[in-house]
Amino acid sequence: MTRNTPATLRERLQRPGLVVAPGVHDMVSLRLADRMGFDALYMTGFGTVASHLGLPDAGIATYTDMVQRVDAMASMARTPLIADGDTGYGGLINVAHAVRGYEKAGAAAIQLEDQEFPKKCGHTPGRRVVATEDMVRRIRVAREARSSSDFLIIARTDARTTLGLDEALRRAEAYAQAGADILFVESPESVEEMRAIGRSTHLPLVANMVEGGRTPVLSNADLEAIGYRIAIFPVTALLAATAAMQATYDHIRQQGSSAGVAVPLLAFKDLTQLMGFEEVWEFERRHAETR
Repeated sequence: MTRNTPATLRERLQRPGLVVAPGVHDMVSLRLADRMGFDALYMTGFGTVASHLGLPDAGIATYTDMVQRVDAMASMARTPLIADGDTGYGGLINVAHAVRGYEKAGAAAIQLEDQEFPKKCGHTPGRRVVATEDMVRRIRVAREARSSSDFLIIARTDARTTLGLDEALRRAEAYAQAGADILFVESPESVEEMRAIGRSTHLPLVANMVEGGRTPVLSNADLEAIGYRIAIFPVTALLAATAAMQATYDHIRQQGSSAGVAVPLLAFKDLTQLMGFEEVWEFERRHAETR
């Protein structure tokens, strides 16, 4: 398949309206979401580590693990892909290497955060952050490493949970001054805090909508009114898919058959179409061997 160059997220952010980016965690979810007309897709670290390695998003996945997933997803997607880059996978030279690798793989943006290594999922307890100046250096290195300004750098701070909102806002401003293209203040705990974040900067802001997480899940109109420009829904589809699989497996275990399963099932023909079997069959028709 021909590699796409989805460097259009910057252009989209120059137009009005909230950029809605659903989470994609594997190649099936990528294929499905990519055909639906979203402005962007979000390669969730939580979901990608879970689906690819079967492990928690706790700094276990390596740069190699993740850049391979970025490459696979971005090479297939027509939609700009925002990719979770954790803390940059090590020291400053690792940050530079990660930025170059994600950009070469075809991502439209990399998300870097100010957690200590090993990082943790943003809506879980016990997260620790590095000194502000350390993250400022990460951002400066990231800007220096990228080859095009169309490859966007999202600076995320996880300071709210342990150090409070005021410290998170101070950090966000420092990261803006360091040259971040987009700011991501993780896990505000009320609508009032979200409004304070919206008033704090002129840069595009990311809202992280995690069902069951620390932040209220708001409507599109409310997020836009607060001042957010991008809304990511990193695990919504994964939660839905896992619940459906759990119910399906439980039915098969109890009944010994899939007959009568109550979970809605995609038609098998639709799944084969989604995965590209029609292209395979057309190829075989055009290149059929005659004996």
